[in-house]
Amino acid sequence: MTAQDYIAQEDRHGAHNYHPLPVVLAEGRGVYVYDVDGKQYFDFLSAYSAVNQGHCHPRIVGVMQKQSSKLTLTSRAFHNDQLGPYEEFLTDYFSFEKVLPMNTGAEAVETAIKLCRKWGYEVKGIPTDKARIIVCGQNFHGRTTTIISFSSDPNAKGNFGPYTPGFESIPYGDVDALRAALANDPATIAGVLVEPIQGEAGVFVPQDDYIPSIAAACREHNVLFIADEIQTGIGRTGALLRICGDCSCAGHCERQSTYTRPDILILGKALSGGTYPVSAVLADDAIMHVIKPGQHGSTFGGNPVACAVAREALEVVVDEKLTQNARQLGHLFRERMQELVDRHPDTLRLVRGKGLLNALVINDSEDSDTAWNLCMALAERGLLAKPTHGNIIRFAPPLVISEAELREACDIIAATVANLSVPTA
Repeated sequence: MTAQDYIAQEDRHGAHNYHPLPVVLAEGRGVYVYDVDGKQYFDFLSAYSAVNQGHCHPRIVGVMQKQSSKLTLTSRAFHNDQLGPYEEFLTDYFSFEKVLPMNTGAEAVETAIKLCRKWGYEVKGIPTDKARIIVCGQNFHGRTTTIISFSSDPNAKGNFGPYTPGFESIPYGDVDALRAALANDPATIAGVLVEPIQGEAGVFVPQDDYIPSIAAACREHNVLFIADEIQTGIGRTGALLRICGDCSCAGHCERQSTYTRPDILILGKALSGGTYPVSAVLADDAIMHVIKPGQHGSTFGGNPVACAVAREALEVVVDEKLTQNARQLGHLFRERMQELVDRHPDTLRLVRGKGLLNALVINDSEDSDTAWNLCMALAERGLLAKPTHGNIIRFAPPLVISEAELREACDIIAATVANLSVPTA
């Protein structure tokens, strides 16, 4: 079958809920992926930051194969010999007392919402069915019915109602708006849910004092601070967690615990290195104890393969110093992209990001096809990236990328932009 055959097959038999670039991938190794014709590409999307450790990392794949040959699934009706060690490892790694294992990012967000509401009723004393959670505009936390109920994206939300109540949206990055919202009947507010950097919205990086201000305001009003680090966590922004700022330590982080530590931490994506669906919700006993047997769960959550894979994936982050690599190469990438912005102001408006989560904003309207055309041209030259919100291109390579590989990729981007910006006759 040709690439077009595979694309046509998907078009005939699959739901049309995605609009992928017209490439058909068959293999992946490290920072590279290969299509069905054998063409090599730099992967600068990393499955939306799930493949931080690189494609098919041999250590992670080896652990997955070994565990898959022994025991794959027991459900939580029984104990297994991987769950306890994984839970101890994860809680120590991120300095929390308890973890609730799930599978996907959206499941983890739903779990955090349920946990926050239950704490609000049973610990804070919010009247029944009155709990509110403050969220931010332009957020992306998933696409379940509850999550899209507080989305501001009309494409994700349109014609999926009726919507779940209990959420109040404020502008992202606006500390004054947060304080005003918390001052409005704080006795009914259970939590504040926020992305430390808004990835899907276009890699919006707030001011340095934003996350510390959220943490402090939540403590002041007895409200849970919920950090969604599904895309930003596990080294992606040059820190183990973005809430830690520029700290790259693994676990027992004094800065996190005293400065920006959330009450509930949501993880996913790179928690498995992109090999298996694994997500997690972490909190201390005082919060997690409200969940009792039968009140929440998942058949696959905490399965032996997931537990073994996630442990190894996190070990790789530390052993290969991926957070440090992301921080150093992120500076280099933004320097190179800023040179492009300065050189081609008619095509590019700005570059922004942290670590190896970055975005180029195209100097065009959101309904234009310039960003899409640029991504198509990049693919022709051997680099894969994807537009978001029409005129923004997100660049997020695997964190195992070397300086030489990053420079080569930057050369590809530069040559593509230069060619695109040449006026046509």
